Amino acid sequence: MLNTDEVTKLRQSLESEQARLVRNAQDGLQFSMNRERSSIGRDSIDESMEEEIFSTELRLRDREKFLLGKITGALDRLSAGTINECESCAEPIGFRRLLARPVTTLCIECKEEAEKEESTQVQARQGGMGLRDDLGSDDLAVTPTEDS
Repeated sequence: MLNTDEVTKLRQSLESEQARLVRNAQDGLQFSMNRERSSIGRDSIDESMEEEIFSTELRLRDREKFLLGKITGALDRLSAGTINECESCAEPIGFRRLLARPVTTLCIECKEEAEKEESTQVQARQGGMGLRDDLGSDDLAVTPTEDS
């Protein structure tokens, strides 16, 4: 169980990150709205570079939107008093881990296990493990971890 001081620190951390991401989203909106699309006097390399920068900016904003959703979920779990409960094994998640990554939903042991499974699955898909067809390698299901 987290004490009041720990809950306050986590809430401040999450709300601070949430505010930063909202500011970035507003800046991103301004960036896309004020984007100059005039091609007069520019060559194809300039246009290509601008498109690449814009594309990168959009991908970054998309990732930040995903993180914003995770922060909202963490704030909900914090309010419900379940932020330090591992969703896999229901064991407590340590405060230091939560402080380092407040959006985490897995204890360190479960996260390490999930990463090992994910690594094994990636290797199997790439043929890196040398699995034989008669061992049922087709039964491997890819399950992305939410905490990645």
